[in-house]
Amino acid sequence: MNPRLARLQPYPFEKLRALLAGIEPNRELSPINLSIGEPKHPTPALVRDALVAALDGLAVYPATAGLPALREAIADWLKRRYALAAVDALTQVLPVNGSREALFAFAQTVIDDAAGDALVVCPNPFYQIYEGAALLAGAKPVFLNAQPDHGFRLDPGELPDAAWRRVQLMYVCSPANPTGTVCTLDDWRRLFELSDRHGFVIASDECYSEIYCDESRPPLGALQAAHMLGRDGYPRLVVFSSLSKRSNSPGMRSGFVAGDAALLKSFLLYRTYHGGAMSGAVQRASIAAWRDEAHVRENRRLYAEKFRAALPLVRKPLEAGLPGGGFYLWLRTPIDDCEFARELQHQYNVLVLPGSYLARDAHGANPGRNYVRIALVAPQAECLEAMQRIERFSRQL
Repeated sequence: MNPRLARLQPYPFEKLRALLAGIEPNRELSPINLSIGEPKHPTPALVRDALVAALDGLAVYPATAGLPALREAIADWLKRRYALAAVDALTQVLPVNGSREALFAFAQTVIDDAAGDALVVCPNPFYQIYEGAALLAGAKPVFLNAQPDHGFRLDPGELPDAAWRRVQLMYVCSPANPTGTVCTLDDWRRLFELSDRHGFVIASDECYSEIYCDESRPPLGALQAAHMLGRDGYPRLVVFSSLSKRSNSPGMRSGFVAGDAALLKSFLLYRTYHGGAMSGAVQRASIAAWRDEAHVRENRRLYAEKFRAALPLVRKPLEAGLPGGGFYLWLRTPIDDCEFARELQHQYNVLVLPGSYLARDAHGANPGRNYVRIALVAPQAECLEAMQRIERFSRQL
């Protein structure tokens, strides 16, 4: 067996199951699960119809590079969404089977572990795929803590220059899971300067980019920031996005990676052997999704309504703010986050995820401790009922 598998930590939901073992929820209240970031809004009819219409394509082996029409649709969307002057659909876009698979596989492509000292920088809290990808590629994950006293922004100064010299890959998540923080142009400028100085690759996870509450302020994207800063060709930068959250279609496993053409050429070679081709029917449905914005605006409207209704219910001793993007409330708890989640499930039958399960001890702290992540993915009435129960529970504390 691959000995690196032994270095993987249990997934957050495995830890949650262990935490709740033996707990008897309050059966007088209906169960509400807000622990998992799985969209519950309906998949748009235009996506379902396009999928059904393309089922004859199941008789054909799909190409790993994807249909030219899909790559063009993604390139056109990138140009519209981020005001980019040019995106080459042939060399700068690659369809993938969801951002999760690609975020993991990308590390296997770019990390050279021959010297045994490669580092991969991850935000903290973070999506655990980043850590697993680093470990199984033979690198060591290191962390930048997202703390409230810095507005949940990453501080590259937490790592010494000697560590940055060993970095080969940096994962960035913007809007961030779970804090909802969006990288600013100054944030990107600083990261690009570090990448230029030390030669590492930046992988920007932007799967929450299309969920935000202010239609006049869409989150800044990494390619957009690079374009604004005159970084032609997006050197050492790739972004990952997905239809899972944007178009409520996580079951399609459809996304893309875009950016530096040289990196994508190597990634396509890896994926050709990896067997990562997307079904032709899913590609046709994806074209329909990337070509339409009406369903995305409606999706945002539903989430914005939930945030407007839920946030007034967050009262002391709890704390939470409106995220810059995404559908999570990052809720400060007055007691240990694991105890909070356990007792909330026991007394009020509401399931949330302890923040410490999404983070690691780094630089003397676990930045997820005393937070819980609440996914506002259920119907609005159910989300509000859950928040009311959480507010009642907090008053006991």
